[in-house]
Amino acid sequence: MGKKFDLEDTLIDFAAQIILFMDGMIPTKAGSHISGQMLRSGTSPALNYGEAQSGESRRDFIHKLKVILKELRETLVALKITERSNLHPDLEFLNLMKDECNQLISIFVKSVTTAEKNGF
Repeated sequence: MGKKFDLEDTLIDFAAQIILFMDGMIPTKAGSHISGQMLRSGTSPALNYGEAQSGESRRDFIHKLKVILKELRETLVALKITERSNLHPDLEFLNLMKDECNQLISIFVKSVTTAEKNGF
């Protein structure tokens, strides 16, 4: 029997991977700037997901899901900037992070759509 998918664990794993990814950034002014942005946006979804689970209303829950989605999209753009600027030497790790981020974006797009369809 396979392990049950747990979105919170997946987001925590993603945040941990972002932290590890940051350690490999090229130590330039640009690398430091993008690292700081990505560290905030890439770890935020895990933290916000815990908050979303305690939403005060359906509207609040949906709003928090949209915040998570916004942070994931910001992280994906930061990963693309990192790639195009050659700010990280491990392209395999970079591609893995972009793929994981895209998968999470897809999950949250569907989650927001479903929550909105079910009404406030």
